[in-house]
Amino acid sequence: MALCEDTLFCNFPKCRAKLSGFAWVTACSHAFCDQHGSGEFSRSPAICPACSSALSGKLDIVRTELSPSEEYKAMVLAGLRPETVLDICARALAFWTYQVHQERLFQEYSLSRAEGQLKQMEKVLSQQTQSRELELNAMRGEIASLKRVMEEYKRKYSEVSERLMERNRQYQKLQGLYDSLRLRNMVVGEREVVGGGAMLRPYPSEPPPAESEVLLLGMQRPITPRPSPQVLGMAGEGERFFTLEPEGPKNFFQFSSPPKDRRCILPKK
Repeated sequence: MALCEDTLFCNFPKCRAKLSGFAWVTACSHAFCDQHGSGEFSRSPAICPACSSALSGKLDIVRTELSPSEEYKAMVLAGLRPETVLDICARALAFWTYQVHQERLFQEYSLSRAEGQLKQMEKVLSQQTQSRELELNAMRGEIASLKRVMEEYKRKYSEVSERLMERNRQYQKLQGLYDSLRLRNMVVGEREVVGGGAMLRPYPSEPPPAESEVLLLGMQRPITPRPSPQVLGMAGEGERFFTLEPEGPKNFFQFSSPPKDRRCILPKK
């Protein structure tokens, strides 16, 4: 408490400033700074701001210089009896002791209040720390569960990716087969169109044969079996196309029932 023993503080509740220069002291052993003392003690009746005591005496309030000059020190107690000087010194020491004691009490009160606030803050901090630990543990568990879910999704994604790649390979293979078959079908179709156009060319206009000539021609020609269709092998397993050979020599029955588009219309008799 060296600071309290060397320096007095203003006893105004909201000030607590160090006293220097001039100070206002009261008979109730309180001291105030020059600013608050001038403001509070200018009213009548004067009341102590610290203890609310009435200060009605002429010397109950004194404005004193805290650092007097050497001349003042030499003359202030000059001519007084020793017992008077000692009595004055005792009263001055009592005032100083009271101020130091009050300052110590105030500092102890401030310390206990700060310790109470510190304990309250430590309690609140402990509660917040526990709640944060619980939240942190919950978040860690949630993160672990999300990691497991993510690993499961990664595994499923890998499986689906492999399946998709396999389907893409199958699709590319089928697409290639489809393109080759379409190309071959187009080539065969063009050939059939060319062959069909040759077969559908009109016969030269000739007079229709007589009925006796048709019968005689059918009896003279031997009946030959019509050859079966030949199979033309194409590239690729299972990819075969069938075509018929050109028509052979017609027999009697073929002349008797010609196709619709080659039938000759006989004139009516």
